[in-house]
Amino acid sequence: MSDDYDLESGPDPATFAAAAPEPDIDEGAVPKGQRDGGGETAGADDPVYAVGVGPGNLEYLTPRGERAIREADVVVGFTTVVEFVEECTDADLLTCGYEDEAEALAEFAERVAGGESGTAVAMGDPNHSGYQFVGKVQDAVRHEADDWGEEPRSVRMIPGISSLQVAASRARTPMEDTEFVTLHKSGDLEEDMDRLADAVGDRHLLVLPRPYDRMPGDVAEFLLEHDADPNLEALVLEKLTHDDERVHRFTLGELAEHAGGDGKAETPFSDLVVLAVRREVEIE
Repeated sequence: MSDDYDLESGPDPATFAAAAPEPDIDEGAVPKGQRDGGGETAGADDPVYAVGVGPGNLEYLTPRGERAIREADVVVGFTTVVEFVEECTDADLLTCGYEDEAEALAEFAERVAGGESGTAVAMGDPNHSGYQFVGKVQDAVRHEADDWGEEPRSVRMIPGISSLQVAASRARTPMEDTEFVTLHKSGDLEEDMDRLADAVGDRHLLVLPRPYDRMPGDVAEFLLEHDADPNLEALVLEKLTHDDERVHRFTLGELAEHAGGDGKAETPFSDLVVLAVRREVEIE
């Protein structure tokens, strides 16, 4: 069973996931589907994968990520994420929400410890906003291996296309000139918000809001309270790559009018949004 994390006092599973680099790839490990004779169980050298599935449109799922999902015996992830990729695999699907996440990961880890190949799926690219989930997967795998008296299998990340990358293209905010902050995580956000306040106006901002208590309007209001120019251009990019994609265009002052509330009914935006705040760009 995974630990119960108290994100106010720690440990934050994102810190656990980033505590050390991945081990070297074992050149002798043979991926499932390429083993002589077939039907073998996964061994200690066979990694568990954490795959970024992209922004929800399967055209943005990488071939390497698709293979890890297709070849898995068991796939775990939040229900809304698994639904995007369920047609890509015959694996057993373990879906969850925040309330039963620990139970689903414990079952996943038990099956992995028993020799099945496993893939955990996260929206977008785990490197942009998924380290808490990766840390929980890694911790569950370690705990279960300890119970079996075995070495835990490594958890190897397969990056995906992030909505941040798509947003940067739509908003024309080059990454090298941009401050990226994710608010889409549990726990305190004070340091993240301060980073935005320090960068606004000098650099473009790309922000992953947190549904529904730190949405684009709330970020805009915070920035104005920290002396941001209310005339800065703000784009709320919603459901990127989906058929109903929309780009809402505001000044920062106009966007701040949508601040307040902490529920789905109290914001005009969905939970699939990226906020871009553009700095002024002078063309000589």
